[in-house]
Amino acid sequence: MPDYEKIAEKFEEALKELREIAPTYQSVNDLESEDYEALFVQAFRRLLRNMNVLQSYTDFDWNDLDIDEQEFEDYKSKYLDLYQKVKQDQQKQKTSILEDIDFELELIHRDQINVAYILKLLSQMKNATLSDAKAQKKAIMDLLGGDIQLRSKRELIQKFIDENMPFIKDGDNIEDEFEKFWQEQKVLALGKLCEEEHLDKAQFKSLIDAYVYSGREPIKDEVFQCLDNRPSILQARVIGDRIIAKMKEFVEVFVKGMVA
Repeated sequence: MPDYEKIAEKFEEALKELREIAPTYQSVNDLESEDYEALFVQAFRRLLRNMNVLQSYTDFDWNDLDIDEQEFEDYKSKYLDLYQKVKQDQQKQKTSILEDIDFELELIHRDQINVAYILKLLSQMKNATLSDAKAQKKAIMDLLGGDIQLRSKRELIQKFIDENMPFIKDGDNIEDEFEKFWQEQKVLALGKLCEEEHLDKAQFKSLIDAYVYSGREPIKDEVFQCLDNRPSILQARVIGDRIIAKMKEFVEVFVKGMVA
C-alpha cells in the first residue's frame, strides 16, 4: 500500500476516534466535563498530525477523506476555543486538567497569514459585489479563526469590518484607516488594563516596550514599580503573575503579527 494511502487510513482512524467523542463540531460545546474535553483535544491533535503529513503529498485531495475542509476547520476552531479557555483560566488562577496537555500549536501555524495579508483581502472585499463581499467576509473570518496568532485579533478585526469599513469609500484607504483604528484600540486597551490593575500608564508602557524589544519577560519587581502601591507578600505572586499574563496578551493582540 502506498505511503499516502497508509497515512490516509491513519487519518480516517483518528477521525473515527474524534467523532466517537464529538460526533459534530457543535457537540464539542456539550462535552460533559474537562475529562471529555481533554479526550477531544488529544483526538483532534492526532487528526492534525496526520492531516499535516497528508497535505505534504501532491496526491492530497479532500475528496479522498470522510470530512470536508470546512468541517475540519470548524473542529479546529473548537480546539482553539479550548486553548483560549486554558489561557483565560490561568489568568483567573483557575486550575484545569487541560493545562497539562500540549496543544502543539506549531501544527496549526501558517506563515503566510498575517495582518498585512488580511488587509489585502479586505481591500478586495471593499471593491467586490454585495454577494461576493459576503462570501469573502466569511472566508476572512474563517482564516482569523484558524490561525492562532490572528485568532487573538479576530474580535477587533471584525469590529473594524462592521463599524469602520462601511464608511470607507476607497479600498486603497483601508490600510491607513485600519492603522488609525488599531492605534485607537491599543490606547483604549492599555488604559483599561492600567485602570483595572492600578498601574502607572507611562511606566507600564515602557515595560511593555522593553519586553517587545528584548523578548525578556519582566520580573515581578519591575511590574510592582508600576503599581500605585506595592502588594503584600501574600498577594505579590498572584498579582504579579496576573499582570504579566495580561501584558503578554496585550502584546499578542496589538503587536505580534502586525507587520508583513
